[in-house]
Amino acid sequence: MALFNKDAKSFIKLISIICFLQISALNGQLRVGFYSESCHNVESIVSSMVKEASQREPRMPAILLRLHFHDCFVQGCDGSILIDNVKEAEKNAFGHEGLGGFAEIQKAKTQLEVQCPGVVSCADIVALAARDAVVMAGGESYEVETGRRDGRVSDLSFASKMPDVDDSIEVLKEKFKTKGFSEKDLVTLSGAHTIGTTACFFMPKRLYNFTGKSDADPSINPKFLSELRSKCPKNGDVNVRISLDNLSERKFDDQIMHNIKNGFAVIASDARLYDDNATRAVVDSYLEITEKLNPNSSSFGTDFGLAMVKLGRLEVKTGLLGEIRKVCNSFNKM
Repeated sequence: MALFNKDAKSFIKLISIICFLQISALNGQLRVGFYSESCHNVESIVSSMVKEASQREPRMPAILLRLHFHDCFVQGCDGSILIDNVKEAEKNAFGHEGLGGFAEIQKAKTQLEVQCPGVVSCADIVALAARDAVVMAGGESYEVETGRRDGRVSDLSFASKMPDVDDSIEVLKEKFKTKGFSEKDLVTLSGAHTIGTTACFFMPKRLYNFTGKSDADPSINPKFLSELRSKCPKNGDVNVRISLDNLSERKFDDQIMHNIKNGFAVIASDARLYDDNATRAVVDSYLEITEKLNPNSSSFGTDFGLAMVKLGRLEVKTGLLGEIRKVCNSFNKM
């Protein structure tokens, strides 16, 4: 009887350990250095890809940074934005118009599959590439937590809540709040527009029909309005691209905050950040640092890194959830 009890207790203990390990795996956590043993050179491979791609295409840092944001804001950071072999793929949603960088992410994935097959998720490659893109553009580095798994759903209907260029500040705040972001996060993450370009496709309402009366957005500096209209003439080519930051398009700095305050924001959603007391205060706080009126405050570059880490945790799939795709644009066959 005593032997039976001993064996039974051992069996129960073993079952408990197995259950604990399964629950731990299911509830896996992101962490810096997740691949330190399973694929130790993952960061160097992704970094090399970003460097090579940026030398070939100067807009690539902004492209890769935008890709990460768009992936995370819909269904979390799960690589669902990369899928293109389903009928209603997420990447085809209107809110994702103009996204790029897909081939670059796959290039890194192909290299990683050779060295560490079935180990590194596409979602993690996107997150790492975004950090390296910031650094490539002269911004501050930050540590990227890894351990994400790739999602198994990609549906354009889920992208309906993406922030839109013509959203009011109230709508923008609500969309970010729904994802757990503060007004400061909204401003800081919008600061990604310090690099890159946009298309004239997004400009007509702001330049020619802001309130439905054939008028322009009054927040635009008059001198800048004529410049924007010359670049994006009414009924002109909507595919023409213009800098989001005229003064330092390829440099990751805080110039975008100066632009927002002084009426030189290019897209309407950036300009709206100065319409609200809370978001205006955040913009001004970064300018105070630049002007050395408040030297004890944190810098935009540091805050941006913290906001990106927060973004990277959004609705992630870890442990036993999701999958590790073999190729980034296609779900694994079940």
